[in-house]
Amino acid sequence: MFEFPEGESRFFIDGVCGQLQTSTMAPSNAPEDGDSGVVVVVCHPHPLMGGTMNNKVVHTIARCHRDLGHRVVRFNFRGVEKSEGEYAEGIGEADDLMAVLGWLKSVRPGDRIILAGFSFGSYVVTRALQLALKDDFPVISLLLVAPAVVNYDFENFTAFDVPLGVIVGGSDEVVDPSSIYQWFDSVTTEKQKAVLEGAGHFFHGQLPELKGLVKQLANIDNDRNLR
Repeated sequence: MFEFPEGESRFFIDGVCGQLQTSTMAPSNAPEDGDSGVVVVVCHPHPLMGGTMNNKVVHTIARCHRDLGHRVVRFNFRGVEKSEGEYAEGIGEADDLMAVLGWLKSVRPGDRIILAGFSFGSYVVTRALQLALKDDFPVISLLLVAPAVVNYDFENFTAFDVPLGVIVGGSDEVVDPSSIYQWFDSVTTEKQKAVLEGAGHFFHGQLPELKGLVKQLANIDNDRNLR
């Protein structure tokens, strides 16, 4: 596919381990083909725990950015639903993300990119950020929702070349919020944190509130990056 589809669309992108099932949104108020805009790539939770691009938190992040006039890309990691390949502990999944970014650059070369991830997906986007910047992908910010800091080596990621936004469920039963706060405090670069009190890991019953926080953090550096 050689252009970003209008409206909502599903198709496949070539990845390292085969085809990756992909879903895109292009709102009617998104910049025209010749104009620079913003594209948000959202990564889903753990593949072995039922995580897919259709996860409601992932979809909430996507809808928020669509409503802001941003194009959005979601995709299934290798081995999930119709994506080919097998689970690869976040390492291979980072390669999947890089393949999606490669496609995105081919169809929207002038657009800036926001990387967003939920739970396991937060580790994938964190791991891939430096790879993406090294390869000159124009990433402008990083959004982590309920980052799985107790399961992956987040201690190796404490400085970022783009603004960081973190959303935490104050009653997260999967990732201890205190562990997220401790990691967040160790980050030495530009950052912002939002806590949704009473919310669990999957934000049951609080998706509208989550959407509001995603919108809030989308404007971390609004004047410089998103206009």
